[in-house]
Amino acid sequence: MQPVSIVATVLNEKQDIGRMVSSLLAQEPPAAEVVIVDGGSSDGTWEWLVAAQVSGSTTANRLVAIRDESCSLKFSPGPVSRGRNVAITAAQSEIIATADAGCTYAPNWLANLTGPLAAGHARYALGGTCLDPDDYTVWDAASAPFFSIKLEATEPTKSCTARSMAFTRELWREIGGFPENVLVGEDTLFDLEARRRTRPCFAREAKALYHPRNTLHSAAHQLARYAISDGQAGVRWARLFRNGARCLAELAAFATLPWTWIPLALIFLLECWFAFKRDWRFLPRFGVKAIFARFAFSVAVPWIVALNQIRGQFSTARLTNKQNA
Repeated sequence: MQPVSIVATVLNEKQDIGRMVSSLLAQEPPAAEVVIVDGGSSDGTWEWLVAAQVSGSTTANRLVAIRDESCSLKFSPGPVSRGRNVAITAAQSEIIATADAGCTYAPNWLANLTGPLAAGHARYALGGTCLDPDDYTVWDAASAPFFSIKLEATEPTKSCTARSMAFTRELWREIGGFPENVLVGEDTLFDLEARRRTRPCFAREAKALYHPRNTLHSAAHQLARYAISDGQAGVRWARLFRNGARCLAELAAFATLPWTWIPLALIFLLECWFAFKRDWRFLPRFGVKAIFARFAFSVAVPWIVALNQIRGQFSTARLTNKQNA
């Protein structure tokens, strides 16, 4: 297997840094190095990385910790992208795999994700994300498909996420790196540029196990932030029109309710289809509450997306996140 460098950027991730790094260092076969860029953490994340790096263990010898405080919102509008670019610049390998805090990785994740690149069959591979079945909330399960998160690890995916992404250094250079002018949706913009240059390989059994720990409020807030970022970047117009059409259809159904209930019944059936079409086989295992929460969140999605994407088109305000607060 060709040498592969895993890169990630963190900021105030003390709660998750340990299990993420441990799972990355436990890959079989191992990565040549795991490069973690810390954007100036103040919660003990950096101290944990330093202690892990000097622990003297065999796996820790492959951990490269870099502190770069420019990878925060104090100094960059796109600190996540900047952190990844700093890590990739420092990495030694020609094949790069990206990981993310809040996730853990099965021991065969890296081999499955980068295998097509190492064999010369592709320059770009996507693994996708799966909700960790042992660590989730009701609203994680309810909101999962709207963030391109699968409920079953074996389900195929064609979505992009830097939680599980691999590419050649050459492709990264052609694109110009991850865009450092946006806080969220940077992996989507990178993906759009990558697909203009090459066909992605969708690697099976290479999903990141994600632990979002969402509430209704945090899931809706995250979806709104993504929509605002799309509006500011002027991308994913089809998504705006699709969700806007759903909003108008719902309003029309309620407007005709004094005369007939049929349009509202049709809207109800349509919303059931939107809510459950992706993973109706797997959602019941998460419980009855998750089923009702999924329907409620699905009904709210078009309003959150459409209104906030329009809002983003008229807003230049920089987005923030809890790590930079």
